[in-house]
Amino acid sequence: MDGTEATRRNCAKSPESGTLLDSEKNQSGSKDRVTLKKEIGLMSACAIIIGNIIGSGIFISPKGVLEHAGSVGFSLIVWVLGGGICALGSLCYAELGVTIPKSGGDYSYVTEIFGGLVGFLLLWSAVWIMYPTTLAVIALTFSNYVLQPAFPNCLPPYIATRLLSTICILLLTWVNCSSVRWATRIQDFFTIGKLLALVLIIVVGMVQISKGHYDALEPQTAFEFIRDPSVGQIALAFLQASFAFSGWNFLNYVTEEVVEPRKNLPRAIYISIPLVTLVYTLTNIAYFSSMTPEELLASNAVAVTFGEKLLGMFSWVMPISVALSTFGGINGYLFTSSRLCFSGAREGHLPYLLAMIHLKNCTPIPALLVCCTATIVILCIGETHNLINYVSFINYLSYGVTIAGLLFYRWKKPKLVRPIKVNLLVPISYLVFWAVLLGFSLYSEPVVCGMGLVIMLTGVPIYFIGVHWADKPRWIYSAVECVTYLGQKVCYVVFPQDDPSETEPLTEKTEKSEL
Repeated sequence: MDGTEATRRNCAKSPESGTLLDSEKNQSGSKDRVTLKKEIGLMSACAIIIGNIIGSGIFISPKGVLEHAGSVGFSLIVWVLGGGICALGSLCYAELGVTIPKSGGDYSYVTEIFGGLVGFLLLWSAVWIMYPTTLAVIALTFSNYVLQPAFPNCLPPYIATRLLSTICILLLTWVNCSSVRWATRIQDFFTIGKLLALVLIIVVGMVQISKGHYDALEPQTAFEFIRDPSVGQIALAFLQASFAFSGWNFLNYVTEEVVEPRKNLPRAIYISIPLVTLVYTLTNIAYFSSMTPEELLASNAVAVTFGEKLLGMFSWVMPISVALSTFGGINGYLFTSSRLCFSGAREGHLPYLLAMIHLKNCTPIPALLVCCTATIVILCIGETHNLINYVSFINYLSYGVTIAGLLFYRWKKPKLVRPIKVNLLVPISYLVFWAVLLGFSLYSEPVVCGMGLVIMLTGVPIYFIGVHWADKPRWIYSAVECVTYLGQKVCYVVFPQDDPSETEPLTEKTEKSEL
C-alpha cells in the first residue's frame, strides 16, 4: 500500500513479456484501450440501484419498523419518510457523481474533498468489514431460504448453509470476473424477478382490501399505539427502514462504467428511488391487509407468513422469491464493492495489483477475488449479526461525512462546473436528519456505536505506515513488486489505460471555456 508513483511504474509490467507496460504503445483508439468498459445503460443503472436496495430487507424489516414505531399508521409514515430521506441523499450524490465523475462513490468524493486519511478510513472499514459482512449476511439469508424446504421442522444445518453460501459467492465472483455484461444481465434479470415478487404481494393485498379486509388500516385502528412512542424508538424505527433502503448510493461506485454518466446517473436515481419507495409502501399495506400487527410481530419472515396465509398451495413462491432477491443482491454487492476496492488501489491506498483489470475481459479480477475472500472468511466466523450492528453505524457515518463534503466543496470551489446543483436545503435537511438519527443511536447503543468507531480508527496506523510513509526500505518495495508481478501473471491483468478527461473533476478553466 504504497502511494508513490514510482511503485506504480515499477509494478506496471506486462503479464506476457515482463517488461514495463507502456501506455503509449496502445494508442490506436478508445476501442483498443484496456480499460473499464462503459456497458451500463440507463436500464442497467436503474437495475443496479433497485437490485441493491431490494434485498432481504423488505421481507424482514417491516417487523422491526412496526415494533419501534408502535402503530400500523405510523410505521407506514416511517416507510414513506424513509424513502424521502433516501431521495434527499441521492440528489446530493447525483451532484457529487457528475461533479467528480470517478468510480468509488463515497470514498472517491471524500478523498477528493477532505484528503487521503479520511478517504482511507472509509475505504478501510468498507472493504474489509462493511461490505464483506453485508455480503455474508445476504448469502446466509439466501442459503436459509433455499434449504428451508428440505428442513421444514428445523433450521438448516450450519455447515450446509455456509457451504451453499460459499458456492453462491464463488459462482457470482466467477461471473463478474468473466464479463461485465453477464454481471449486469444477471442484475437486470433478478431485479425484474424481485419486483414481480413484490408486485404479486401488492396485487394479492389489494384483492384482500377490495374484499373488505382492511381492519388494521382503518384510521381509528391504524394509530392505536402498542406502546407510547419515544424519540429514541422513532429513531430506531427509521434505522430499521433505512436498512431496507440501503444501497441507494451504489451506482456511484461504478460511475466510470455508466454510459453518459452525467445524464444517466441522475436519471437512474430519479427513476429508482421513488419507484422503490412506492413499492415498499404498497407492500407494507398489503402485509397489513392479511395480518394483524400481533401476527406480523410474531413472524420472523413476513413474506413467508403472508404467502402461507393467502397463497395456499402456491405459498412456496415466497421463499423462492426471497432466495432470488438475495441472489441478485449478492451479485450487486460484489459488482459495486469490487469497484470500490479497485478505486482505492488506483489512488494508492491499497496494493496496486487491485487496480488492475483483465487484459481481455476488462474486469477487475484481483479486486473481485479480495472481496470474495473477505466474505468467505467472515462467513466462517459465524457471528455476522454483531458485526452488522457495528458497521451500520459506520455506514451512516460515511453518508453524513460525504454529504457534508458536498457543502464544503461548494465553499472550497464555488466556481467549479456542476452539471447538477441541488438547492442547499437538500443537503442541510439530510444532515439534520442524519445528526438526529446518529445522535440517538449513540445514546441508545453506545457500545455498538463505539465499536464501530474503533473498527474505523484501526485504519489510522495502517494509513501512516502503508500510505503516508514514503521512504520505506528497498526490500519492501521489491517484495511488493514481486507479489504484484506474480499476481499479474496469475490473473492476466494490467493497469487500465484510462482517459483522464473522463474521470477528473470538472475545473474552473472548463467553466470559463463554456461561458
